[in-house]
Amino acid sequence: MSKIEGPYAFVYVDREQKHVWYARDYLGRRSLLTKTMDSGAMLVSSVADTADESTAWTEVAAQKIYCVDLNARTLDGGILEYSWQYAASGLEIGAEDEHLVLPFGRVDQTVDDIGPISDVASSVQLSDLAEFPDICKWQPYIDRLKSELTQAVKSRVDSIPPNGTHARCGVLFSGGVDCMVLAAILTTVLPRDEPIELFNVAFENPRQTKLQSLDSVYDVPDRKTGRLGWNELERIDPHREWRFIECDVPYSQVIEHKPHVQQLLVPSCTVMDMSIGIALWFASRGHGTRVTATSRTEYMGQSRVLLLGMGADEQLGGYSRHRSAWDKSGPHALAREIALDVERIATRNLGRDDRVVSDNAKEARFPFLAANVVAFLSQTPIAYKMDMRYARGVGEKLLLRLLARQLGLVQACVLAKRAIQFGARTAKMESSQTRGQDFL
Repeated sequence: MSKIEGPYAFVYVDREQKHVWYARDYLGRRSLLTKTMDSGAMLVSSVADTADESTAWTEVAAQKIYCVDLNARTLDGGILEYSWQYAASGLEIGAEDEHLVLPFGRVDQTVDDIGPISDVASSVQLSDLAEFPDICKWQPYIDRLKSELTQAVKSRVDSIPPNGTHARCGVLFSGGVDCMVLAAILTTVLPRDEPIELFNVAFENPRQTKLQSLDSVYDVPDRKTGRLGWNELERIDPHREWRFIECDVPYSQVIEHKPHVQQLLVPSCTVMDMSIGIALWFASRGHGTRVTATSRTEYMGQSRVLLLGMGADEQLGGYSRHRSAWDKSGPHALAREIALDVERIATRNLGRDDRVVSDNAKEARFPFLAANVVAFLSQTPIAYKMDMRYARGVGEKLLLRLLARQLGLVQACVLAKRAIQFGARTAKMESSQTRGQDFL
């Protein structure tokens, strides 16, 4: 198993030994759930059977491989667990069958490379990459990140079967730096005659409509940055057919499909889960309007594989809590927070996201969570991934922003992080009093 790279979830029945093996990949990129019935029987499934029993289903922990011994009289004591571990000194990956060795190490928490910063440097907005201080020190890391991400994207699209003149691969697209870099790299690895679909989702939010005067109810933050990003991609690669798809979701459709999405979320069951899940579901469905410079036509997405930017924020300091850790306690606290976030990737929401996207017969692939990318970023010192002494929109995910600027993404490289539920306006549709952690 240590030699397998990529997302998976499986149930394997060994009839001869009377064993049932089941697991998810070590980062939890595919969904797998379990539930124990009152009769003592255990169910293993990629999705739950009903939203009414959300507490009965649990996500299979991604850090282990499980074996059920059918010779045992009960499940108690009949489930063996084999845990993934970081490589120990002298232990090579795959050296022994009984060792499940991760293909990446722990996050390097070194902060010794952080030097003084001038008042002039702190005001840098990356308008010109040459203006960035000490760019020569950063350049090897920028080039390496580009190389690792290119390898990750290429391996995730090369396996997609040809689709005639249709698009094979799309990007869930807000115009933010994560998806912009993925799209900019994707265009370098796909054949020149293949179109790339950019799915940009926006919601009619009744509460926001009452509060603000908008030209369109779909004139949400992610729509504005999405259009800018699409224009920027056309500028850096004018020979590619970029298909910008505006997926507009009326509030009536949210109400109609909300029960179905809620069932897909199980065992996740908070208001925030719904806000994120319903945005991903409508975006991955791909129904919308294809926009060109001269026309707008109804469109249904063709891609069966979608690239998503999950994993960039955890590894590169994209969350507000990362800046808060820096502000409160300095670089060592930031390093600890990043290490903790990377450790928790496998226990967070990738299973939920997989259930939502795959319901539309699409497969989500995550280049930022490719083993080679995680390995590189884990061994890169914190000081060469982010620098919170710079302003918001620059200091967080600084390494990725520098790569974006090198790729010609002048506007995207200075956009601040914005969560999908706020960018697409799925948060607080009915009331401003609801909180993300509230249960549905």
